[in-house]
Amino acid sequence: MNTFNRRTAIRITAISVLLAVLASPLAWFVAREQAEEATVSLGMEESRRLLRHFDAVALNGPEAADKAAKAAHAIAGGLFDIAELYDAEGHKLAVAMSADGTAVEARLPEHLSPAHRGASYESLRLDGDARWILRIFVPLQDVARDGQTRISGYFEGVRVVPDWQREEIRSHALHAALLAGLASLLCGAVIYPVVVRLSADNQRKAREVLDSHISMMDALGRAIAKRDSDTGAHNYRVAWIATRIAERLGLQGHAMQALIAGSFLHDVGKIGIPDAILLKPGKLDDDEFDTMRSHVQQGEEIVTGIGWLEGAAAVVSGHHEKWNGAGYPRGLAGEAIPLAARIFAVADVFDALCSKRPYKAPLGFEAAMAILERDSGSHFDPAVMDAFRPIAREIFDRLADCDEDQARQLLDERVRLHFGI
Repeated sequence: MNTFNRRTAIRITAISVLLAVLASPLAWFVAREQAEEATVSLGMEESRRLLRHFDAVALNGPEAADKAAKAAHAIAGGLFDIAELYDAEGHKLAVAMSADGTAVEARLPEHLSPAHRGASYESLRLDGDARWILRIFVPLQDVARDGQTRISGYFEGVRVVPDWQREEIRSHALHAALLAGLASLLCGAVIYPVVVRLSADNQRKAREVLDSHISMMDALGRAIAKRDSDTGAHNYRVAWIATRIAERLGLQGHAMQALIAGSFLHDVGKIGIPDAILLKPGKLDDDEFDTMRSHVQQGEEIVTGIGWLEGAAAVVSGHHEKWNGAGYPRGLAGEAIPLAARIFAVADVFDALCSKRPYKAPLGFEAAMAILERDSGSHFDPAVMDAFRPIAREIFDRLADCDEDQARQLLDERVRLHFGI
């Protein structure tokens, strides 16, 4: 399992567990409430049926108390342990209790005379008592002679929920909670492969785009190098050297990618320099030198505005600046020069000194390093030199007699590392 898949698995698992932790108690509560309401609804319906059976819906007239008493005694001991009937004004007409009702009746909270317009209930727990009690209030409605429906009385029922029913409700709620938790975990298990597959597709497409960008950078850099020196090896070498220095300085991510692109395309502006000047074998006069210097500005203009090459502008525009401010084109000094350009300056000069050119033979390691050491603090950033110095000999030996294909392979290894290909 790669790093992304492992990270994705951990995150989806964490989210699934969190959902399970949140969903399970919610499912428990909802299931318990539904079971409670189902019990209450059954009690209300049964009480209405018995009240109609005993003609105790219209609790008025001289026979109201007798009807209420018969209905209350018929209801108590069945679904309800206490049955109380009130007239329309809220006066109690009758009460009947089972043994369980008698045991809890004195401990029930007091309430005002019934005045409910609709059925309602209370779920009660008595102090120091594990029993669960439901108390419902049902307004009794009767159709008057004028055809209007009016409240004709009230029924109050108290049920001491038996242990078996409590256990059944608890078991039902527990099953609902477990199912909700399991569903959350299964959802995560189903989502994981989908996310991984979509991510793999996105990564593949991103790699394809990145490969095309790097191939374009490679082709452009080699085209410019061949105009100047008939070889692209210099671009590969300086980009590799700059990368090695930057690694010691802790560069990574976009900063490293920008350095690699900038190093490889540092002379891209030479595409705008006439061949008569670019390929002149002798020394350039002042006007020709000014024209040659313009390759920096032209290179900056080329890479600016191309999203994936924007970072290269730091090296392209600053690779001829010097630590003491004597460089061009802006005469920047010290840390005003972008770090990438300061790193590249060391890599570029070292490679130029150690490489064979049509107009010079390559210098040995000691001679090249002597020149870099002499110019440290004037041309080069001393901190960059401090990072370069411990690996300079290794770099020199590795690049000795290194042809273009070998230099390209060296850089390709760093590109794949830092671009994540």
